[in-house]
Amino acid sequence: MTLRPDSATLDAYTRDAARYSREWLDQPPPDDMYALWQDHLLPMGKTADIGCGNGRDTAWLADHGYRVTGFDASKGLLDEARRLYPHIAFRTATLPSLAEIDEQFDTVVCETVLMHLAPDAITDAVDNLVRILRPSGMLYLSWRVTEGEDRRQPDGRLYSAFEPALVTNALSACVILFADDTTSASSGKRVCRIIAAKRTEGTGG
Repeated sequence: MTLRPDSATLDAYTRDAARYSREWLDQPPPDDMYALWQDHLLPMGKTADIGCGNGRDTAWLADHGYRVTGFDASKGLLDEARRLYPHIAFRTATLPSLAEIDEQFDTVVCETVLMHLAPDAITDAVDNLVRILRPSGMLYLSWRVTEGEDRRQPDGRLYSAFEPALVTNALSACVILFADDTTSASSGKRVCRIIAAKRTEGTGG
């Protein structure tokens, strides 16, 4: 079982962090995602943005009243985030283990990160996203869909192919409130999105 991030993907994001940051900032804002967050997430709550990249979405959360910390595995992307948004806290954390995080949050978001992990790391990654979520907390989770076989971009980034059931089966401690398979208004890529609430202890169903 793969318990580490994909090294080639991490190397690509660290090596070319400034370029990726510019590309993300040049994209149209993901207003459809932000609308979902406004409808479902817990306002003013302690929030973790896992795989925050250059901090674009972390900044949106901060601007809308969330007490947010951005987490990423790439030093280069964290440097970009701290440069762009010096008023926000950014820390190192690495999927699938998230071993650097030993606290819980009211809200956890993980936007288009899972597909960069090997398929046999997906369940552990989701388990640890749920681990850092407090009971009754809200999780937003999305990933870019790759059909057929796993693919690597020329720069080394991995895009894993896996069935959505791999994610939903790992969410047994949660109630799924929203799920869709759509085209991102920002990137133009096919993306699966899930919003789930963590059950309180002793709650079934």
